[in-house]
Amino acid sequence: MSEWISQVRRGLLEYCILQLISTKPRYGYELVTILDRWEPLAVTEGTLYPLLRRLLKDKYIDSFWQESEAGPPRKYYRLTPEGHSLLEAMSLEWGKVSDAVAQIHLY
Repeated sequence: MSEWISQVRRGLLEYCILQLISTKPRYGYELVTILDRWEPLAVTEGTLYPLLRRLLKDKYIDSFWQESEAGPPRKYYRLTPEGHSLLEAMSLEWGKVSDAVAQIHLY
């Protein structure tokens, strides 16, 4: 069961992170805090930052540093045009999958 949950979460976390940074740039710990609101999506920094590095490497997101009133500068992440395209495609597929799963119980 844990392997299945791990695989499902991996894809969902990427989708959720892209969703969150599509609305406005966000820094890493902010993403951890937001996702922590929902136990199935809770993530540690040790899981989040490798995912963000991969998204950066794949050019789906970019980053910039911004001064913080509450401490040191923070690294913010935002979607690139390629990231917007990926998110749009993922949203379309997620809609299809979630609709299909919702209908399965009818059979």
